[in-house]
Amino acid sequence: MQFVGRISIKLPYSAKGLSEGNMKEKLYDLKQKHLKKHISQTQFIAYGFFLIIMTGTLLLMLPVSSRDGQVEPFLNCLFTATSATCVTGLVVADTWTQWSLFGQVLLLIMIQLGGLGFISIGIFLSIVLRRKIGLKERGLMEESVNTLQIGGMVKLAKRIIIGTAIFEGTGAIILSLRFIPQYGLFQGTWYGIFHSISAFCNAGFDLMGHTEQYSSLCSYAGDWVVIGTISTLIIIGGIGFIVWDDLYRKRWDFRHYLLHTKIVLVTTAVLLAGGTILFYLMERDNILVGMNGSQKFLACFFSAVTPRTAGFNNVDTAALTDGSKFLSAILMFIGGSPGSTAGGIKTSTLAVLLLYVHSNIRQTYGVEIFGRRLQDESIRQSACILTINLSLMLTATILIMVFQNLPMSDVFFETCSAIGTSGMSTGVTRSLNSLSRIVIIILMYCGRIGSLSFALAFTRSSRKPHVQLPAERITIG
Repeated sequence: MQFVGRISIKLPYSAKGLSEGNMKEKLYDLKQKHLKKHISQTQFIAYGFFLIIMTGTLLLMLPVSSRDGQVEPFLNCLFTATSATCVTGLVVADTWTQWSLFGQVLLLIMIQLGGLGFISIGIFLSIVLRRKIGLKERGLMEESVNTLQIGGMVKLAKRIIIGTAIFEGTGAIILSLRFIPQYGLFQGTWYGIFHSISAFCNAGFDLMGHTEQYSSLCSYAGDWVVIGTISTLIIIGGIGFIVWDDLYRKRWDFRHYLLHTKIVLVTTAVLLAGGTILFYLMERDNILVGMNGSQKFLACFFSAVTPRTAGFNNVDTAALTDGSKFLSAILMFIGGSPGSTAGGIKTSTLAVLLLYVHSNIRQTYGVEIFGRRLQDESIRQSACILTINLSLMLTATILIMVFQNLPMSDVFFETCSAIGTSGMSTGVTRSLNSLSRIVIIILMYCGRIGSLSFALAFTRSSRKPHVQLPAERITIG
């Protein structure tokens, strides 16, 4: 028996005749196999995203990636690569001004990998190459898209990729037809493709810096084609792949939808409608002054859509009232839906917590909705996710204010945007120093893989103890 670190490995009898060098190689290989077997699905996904980010960072540092041909600092490239892979949209430099066509293509690849998830793309490639999809790959797929069952993973992967191609392709065609008359064939087509993928993946990256840096979609504030297409792509990408699959199989039969689908659709509709109305009430005497009815509706509706982790804006975010900024921060913190391209605590988490509070006030047994009772595990996970995300956001806000003297409202808005992978900013991103940028990078990473998943990825699973300590009540509330 040979000991390698803390791992005990029994060598086969044939290994006794090996030389010392070969013996070490054999032991190293066995150790690596052992470690590989003991990496959880959550850890695999977390490490995968980290690898994509680091690869993207190194590629962005190449002179060919920069518009001026200079090597960009490591931290700037790391920030941009993290923002793209985590489909956030926060930038330290304007995308069009800073990055060449090669750099923009790199960003688009990272956005696509981060939005769909590299597991989904990998399984689809395996299907195309006719490779066998084992239980391990199916389990990773289940963890990646937060599906409710391991069965049907292959079909789900196909639908995700095909659906993505259809939605992004349709959006690209519509946007290209709008941009080509303005920018020419090549640039207009590229703008259509880039913004379609960026919108569907809820990334928020744009190429409108050629007119005015950091302007996003402000020049198209009243354009129904551009704003309508971008909004539709954001919503479709943000409702989640589970909802897609359910809608595909059951069409318009709402009664037979999964409970998850019902909760997501209702919560999303309420947030969109409520957000639109509240933005109008808060901005009717501010940024909406001088706009006609159509422009007002587009501005308010898009302001309700884009904070839910998309990051685009068709009005100046810095010019919003404090009430609108706070509402945007709330929407960014909530985010999209599970198993989607969006971040945040997710719509289902919000719905479960509100239903739990309602059931406690009414003193009913269990949490009931749409003729079903929610599992206690869902309630515990929702409370855990809310607590972790809120703790991370508040801690990050305090740290940044320690590192720099910045307005609290702007820092709070920035941290909400990072943890929710939204990408909206009041303009403070470019003013962050190195330490503050590192804090935002960590928040974006946590927001993409999920705060709970991030916590689980770096903790060891513990067995249930045979003996439990005696329980005692404490006063609550």
